Amino acid sequence: MKPFSFSTTPLTLDTYRRELGDDAAGGYASFEGWVRNHNEGHAVTRLEYEAFEALANKEGERIVNEAIARFGVLKAACVHRVGSLAIGDVAVWVGVSSKHRAEAFAACRYIIDEVKHRVPIWKKEHYVNGDSGWVNCERCAVPGHDHAHEHPHAHDHNH
Repeated sequence: MKPFSFSTTPLTLDTYRRELGDDAAGGYASFEGWVRNHNEGHAVTRLEYEAFEALANKEGERIVNEAIARFGVLKAACVHRVGSLAIGDVAVWVGVSSKHRAEAFAACRYIIDEVKHRVPIWKKEHYVNGDSGWVNCERCAVPGHDHAHEHPHAHDHNH
């Protein structure tokens, strides 16, 4: 399993969990980000995710490797969906196996927080009223960030 990857099809969570198995592991932690039916007062019908994959894969792998080194966990991985997702779909999964639970929880939290902050992924929300809107990645709003690689649909709305 790659440390970080994208998928255009539904995520196979049991398969990912098994791939992180290790006889030395005493703990496993995971995070699933689900598509919800609302955001900031808008009723949402579905989402679309796009990514600048060449850069995103490198940055995502860097984040997972940072977590492994920082928290001393055995294995870690993150998979993010791209394309159109329905309400209830899993948009992102993070898994970590480690000798102890504390490190697994900490590394899992670090990975999802850093992916949301640093990896160039954008989502387009589709609303019940027929409108839609692109939401840029969080790192694009960081002061001093180089906006040369911003998505053409990105705007100032930040989540």
